[in-house]
Amino acid sequence: MDYSIIVVGDELLIGQVTDTNSGWIARNLRPYGWKTKSVKVVSDDAKEIEKAIDEAFDQTDVVLMTGGLGPTKDDITKSTLCEYFGGEMVLDEATLLNVEEVLNKRGLTMNDLNHNQAMVPSSCRVIQNRVGTAPLMWFEKDDKVLVSMPGVPFETETMMAEAVIPQLVEHFMNDKYIEYRTFVVIDYSESVLALTLADFESRLPEFVKLAYLPKPGVIRLRLSAIGDDEAEIKAAMDDLEKSLYEILGKNIIANEDKTPSEILGGLLLKHNMTLATAESCTGGNVAHTITQVAGSSAYFVGSVVSYCNGVKKNLLGVPEKVLNTEGAVSEPTVRQMSLGVSSLLGTDCAVATSGIAGPGGAVPGKPVGTVWMSAKCGDRLVTECRRFPGSRDRVIERATTHVTLMLIKLLLGE
Repeated sequence: MDYSIIVVGDELLIGQVTDTNSGWIARNLRPYGWKTKSVKVVSDDAKEIEKAIDEAFDQTDVVLMTGGLGPTKDDITKSTLCEYFGGEMVLDEATLLNVEEVLNKRGLTMNDLNHNQAMVPSSCRVIQNRVGTAPLMWFEKDDKVLVSMPGVPFETETMMAEAVIPQLVEHFMNDKYIEYRTFVVIDYSESVLALTLADFESRLPEFVKLAYLPKPGVIRLRLSAIGDDEAEIKAAMDDLEKSLYEILGKNIIANEDKTPSEILGGLLLKHNMTLATAESCTGGNVAHTITQVAGSSAYFVGSVVSYCNGVKKNLLGVPEKVLNTEGAVSEPTVRQMSLGVSSLLGTDCAVATSGIAGPGGAVPGKPVGTVWMSAKCGDRLVTECRRFPGSRDRVIERATTHVTLMLIKLLLGE
């Protein structure tokens, strides 16, 4: 099933806000075999919205729309949809009760603008928004469906997952069996990995597709199978998974779609170990990615952002002689940073980073992008120096991922 996405909002067209909804929708409908045909961003203009709907319905039977459902006068999506699909604006009592409940939970009182959120086109079926005041609206016309949702990403994501996706699947019953398997691969460039898997890919059954999904430092391989026979698909996918492990071995660090921080967290829990970070050039970003994982308090103790040499020396125990002779960006510095933060916070594991994120700060022999990293697990400690290309943000991101992978390898026994 193909579908179109329409994103409404002047703020998106002027770059004040970035559209994240379309990407989330595409990622979360893909497992059901649904494909995004087009994504269009339009202004808060009735004629532009109507034109976008006409074009989308020419291409697909399903249109998913986000934005323009706020309580202010510039949010015209609701009235435009009423004009497009017919009917009149009516007060929906169930929506009014939902708005009151949401406001009460936030400690707010109802005003006229909030009350107007309960006015909906009579031509739609309302899907109550339990995390916001703007109702979702389901329209049908000539066997085609349009679902209008709020532009606030949290609201869209929550209600898509809880209500919209299940209703779409139920409405457009798909008699095909669909299965996805994802593998997280490290220590390969995309081109080298493609060459390594060329023979494997050439032997894939017609109903199986292989996708390469690279991120800094890792590549996710996704096998997708769609067919009529569930048993045949499962057997084929089992054989293909076995073949991938035979080819890539330890370079596969997970057989499900997880971030390096999620993989690391799972390993720390498995081994009943704790972690601390000592960060200079990454400025706490390693700790940030670790604590983005729900439940990370079970293994993550804390972090020392030792941005200046005084903190490296006085808190983490890096010898002044090392800082004066080798410098902050050096192997002995990050080695002691790992040991120091592990001792200070009483953890089994630790990672450390110190480098030159740029755009300035380069010294002879240490260009911008040079980062020394260390990872400690029990009595084992490893260090590496890498030069990461790109912007300051890119260097920080790459260093964060790489030092996380260093500790993952230690926990996997490499």
